[in-house]
Amino acid sequence: MREALAALLAYPDGTFHERLAACARALAAGPVEAASAFESFRSLVAGKDVRELSELYTRTFDMNPACSLEVGWHLFGEQYERGAFLVRMRGLLRGLAIPEDHELPDHLSHALAAASRMRAEEARRFEAESLSPAVRKMLGGMAEESNPYRHLLRAIAALLPRSADLSAAAAAGPGSRHRRTA
Repeated sequence: MREALAALLAYPDGTFHERLAACARALAAGPVEAASAFESFRSLVAGKDVRELSELYTRTFDMNPACSLEVGWHLFGEQYERGAFLVRMRGLLRGLAIPEDHELPDHLSHALAAASRMRAEEARRFEAESLSPAVRKMLGGMAEESNPYRHLLRAIAALLPRSADLSAAAAAGPGSRHRRTA
């Protein structure tokens, strides 16, 4: 599920609608909240052509720093820690055989793909400590309520644990671990 959603965070091209259909199939058996948010996204973008989608993507993520898709920027801003996070992400991508593209290693699409390939406990911690806070900041920075990408980010957020969830699971002990689905 996470990799299918990650694919929709790439700049729209001629394969966008194929990726949209693949994501719908992946989320069909997913959590209701994520599937519902995704269906809202899908219904709003289904009739758009690549040019319209590209303009929407650029306006949403590239022209609005509050919605930037770089996880490290939301966590650390321009502080030194962001550089360390980028280095860590680059190593993680290499270790998980995730090819880099023109995006920085901390791009949400790379981070979601990495989380889907990590061991369950490691992924849960990474999602709770890094991805969840970043995605929630992105949602908070999205000014347009009617923006379809709001629903895509809501679908992603619905799949991510919060740090409070991680703390509760740790307090409950090892017998309370949840099975993770990618």
